[in-house]
Amino acid sequence: MSYDHNWKPRHNPWAIALTVTLATFMEVLDTSIANVALPHIAGSLGASSEEATWVLTSYLVASAIILPVSGWLSNRFGRKRFYMTCVIMFTVCSFLCGIATSMPMLILARILQGLGGGGLAPSEQAILADTFPTEKRGQAFAVYGMAVVVAPAIGPTLGGWLTDNYSWHWIFFINIPIGILSIWLSNRMVEDPPYLKERAAEAHRQPVDFTGLGLVALGVGLLEFTLDKGQEKDWFGDPMIRATAIAAAGLLLFFTWWEWRHPDPIVDLKLLKNRNFGTAVFLQLVLGMVLFGSTVLIPQYLQTLLGYTAERAGKVLSPAGFVMMFGMAAAGRSLGKIDPRLTVVLGYLATALGIWNLTRLDLTASYGTITLWRMLQVIGLPFIFIPISTLNYVGVPPSKMNQISSLSNFARNLGGSAGTALLTTFLARTAQTHQSALAANTVPGSPAYDNYIGSIANILRSQGMSAAQASQLAVGRAYQEMLRQAQMLSYKNAFALLAFVILLLSPLPLLMRLPKKSEKPSPEAMGH
Repeated sequence: MSYDHNWKPRHNPWAIALTVTLATFMEVLDTSIANVALPHIAGSLGASSEEATWVLTSYLVASAIILPVSGWLSNRFGRKRFYMTCVIMFTVCSFLCGIATSMPMLILARILQGLGGGGLAPSEQAILADTFPTEKRGQAFAVYGMAVVVAPAIGPTLGGWLTDNYSWHWIFFINIPIGILSIWLSNRMVEDPPYLKERAAEAHRQPVDFTGLGLVALGVGLLEFTLDKGQEKDWFGDPMIRATAIAAAGLLLFFTWWEWRHPDPIVDLKLLKNRNFGTAVFLQLVLGMVLFGSTVLIPQYLQTLLGYTAERAGKVLSPAGFVMMFGMAAAGRSLGKIDPRLTVVLGYLATALGIWNLTRLDLTASYGTITLWRMLQVIGLPFIFIPISTLNYVGVPPSKMNQISSLSNFARNLGGSAGTALLTTFLARTAQTHQSALAANTVPGSPAYDNYIGSIANILRSQGMSAAQASQLAVGRAYQEMLRQAQMLSYKNAFALLAFVILLLSPLPLLMRLPKKSEKPSPEAMGH
């Protein structure tokens, strides 16, 4: 297949970057904004809190299914057509979510919205990789990355404000004007390069690998369900989780074998043989675990142990989003001046240090301290995200760019789901261990325990309570305090574990290759 090196988009590349970033912002904002409104949705639609979590799960499963196949869909139907279909689908389904009058209706609309939203990120990254020359890609990904980090930073606060002042329906309606603007701009700005048009014409002549399509949809859907519901159902203690985990493993193993031998695979797994891309996919997986895992841990700690509201917990996270935004701009500008592999190593070390610092959190930490430490924790992340997103494409033929972006996004999202599930389980199990250890020391007769019970009982008696009541209530208070201490210790352990994993992986980026000089053609050379 020929690749026309003289091809350039008709519109300003930065206008194209801002156009695709708009849809990203809408999709990422929606993912984080819905979390805050779950209790309101459950109350309004007469559902239990467990049923309400399906509003999140259904979206995540649908989005995970579409991610690995979006590269193939772009090649087959044309990237612009596929991308615009995703934006339209996401916008229309946002309206359907907003007018939902029952939980089944809302979940169905969220599944369709997830199918649209899941296809956006891979298409956008491939569009950016095609629109910009290699030496400008870092800055383009920095613009795109800003939307990815700013949206979750303002999402919980905006979601809390809309839900409190209007209703939960508005968290979905807010997407409609952004979606309409994105559709109009995409239609004007985005175009497919000649090689993609050739590829789409060729793809239509080849039979569809329905077996691969079915295997990846079922396998990924069951895997996402297992990860999302595992902790809630006590993992392999639950027959349904056992069945879905075994089925997911079997289907994905068969899918790998099938796709490896197929002449026109749905997901081109042979790309993982490229050293850069194979390493980048693994690093994206870990980045997803850290990014999503820590973003779940901190609000949980604030709400369950310090009694913060969802909106106040969102405000603690917001400044970190703006730190990452400035970091993205700095990382984009530094690309090409410093070895990107070294930048990633330093980014990992800074992140490990930032997360290790969170082990100093306790039950008396102030709002300002937590906000500052969260800001320090994310300083290194842009210096991982931007260079990896750029190194992904080194040594890869242009015709494979759609596949590259869909696989790397899938790795990051899968890492996010796995990281959240594993950390939630780790928290629950270590809290039980700490509870047993603390309970062994809180026994009547120990001077510290007796003093604690005595002091609380005295306070309660001074408030007019009888001695028996005061003593009984003091024991209850001591038990509650022990549970809080055990949970706090488990959060410290979780942060320490994350920091240790990142530290171990920090040398891995050095395995990647740098772009050759020939992969960085100058504008003059491209004209000959």
